[in-house]
Amino acid sequence: MARVKIKFPDEKSLFKLSIPIRIGDINYGGHVGNDAILSIIHEARMHFLHSHGYTELDIGGNGLIMADVMISYKAEAFYGDLLIVELFSDELTDKSFDLLYRIKTMRGNTEVAIAHAKTGMICFDYTDRKITSMSNELKSLLKGVDF
Repeated sequence: MARVKIKFPDEKSLFKLSIPIRIGDINYGGHVGNDAILSIIHEARMHFLHSHGYTELDIGGNGLIMADVMISYKAEAFYGDLLIVELFSDELTDKSFDLLYRIKTMRGNTEVAIAHAKTGMICFDYTDRKITSMSNELKSLLKGVDF
């Protein structure tokens, strides 16, 4: 079986966030469910945008819409774990980009990789309901440049 492989850029992450696992994130197997990981990366993306005063509906004139997602599970996460999510940007084009998410936790003195994820994001005009070009403000944010 071919496995999803997500390669992280060498640059420093754009954003880092700690998210505690809630009881509602746990599935019948006693660990974090796959749907919860998707929710966690969405939460991390929203915190990243809000830390710069943006929402997914307005980032310097751009809205965002998710085109695709990939998640590679590395280890189980459990109730009580504190997940550390790092965000990176990659594959910037005139109208789209990827956000990469490295999710890990600490167990004792050991760092445990929980999941790697990628969301393909497209610049979207929610008024005209169409794909649009990326603003310079969004490009700067994704490149980690202060403006």
